[in-house]
Amino acid sequence: MSEQVLYLIACAAGPAEFVDEGVRQAQARGWDVRLILNPSAARWWEPRLAELEALTGHWVRSQHRLPGERDALPKASAMLVAALSCTSLNKWGAGIADTVALGLVSEGVHLGVPVAAMPYFNRAQGARPAGARNVADLRAQGVVFLDGPDGYESHPPKQGAPASFPWHRALDVVGDLVSPTP
Repeated sequence: MSEQVLYLIACAAGPAEFVDEGVRQAQARGWDVRLILNPSAARWWEPRLAELEALTGHWVRSQHRLPGERDALPKASAMLVAALSCTSLNKWGAGIADTVALGLVSEGVHLGVPVAAMPYFNRAQGARPAGARNVADLRAQGVVFLDGPDGYESHPPKQGAPASFPWHRALDVVGDLVSPTP
């Protein structure tokens, strides 16, 4: 899988603090990881952004490129949005692509790129009706949404454990999307 390019897209949800672990696990599986952070997640990493760039060997993208700038991103073999925040879920599901992170996946799924998303938010946030509608809309568009026992099960408010986010589950699914098992 060494030629496979994975866009790992992290939103401002707790596991974004540990996205380096997601990168390492993806690289161990042979992915060339291109890391895209939404602007809030990029702020969390701002003092240590050079660490992520050294880890991936690539520029970490968090803003739209300027007109006339060359696009530094190669074509994606797959995209993984992890961890997906409740806010980004609802914006994405409503068709609001106001960040490069949401713009890439909004477009990618309709260009035939396999897209998976694993959420990270608490049960109170997940109980809002908009969330269920947006998950259904994204699934109808072909996004593999990894919630529940096979993905991430929402935690009680104020009881999340972002350091133990199940990156391996999401990466298993993404691997199957590009190399389906018989």
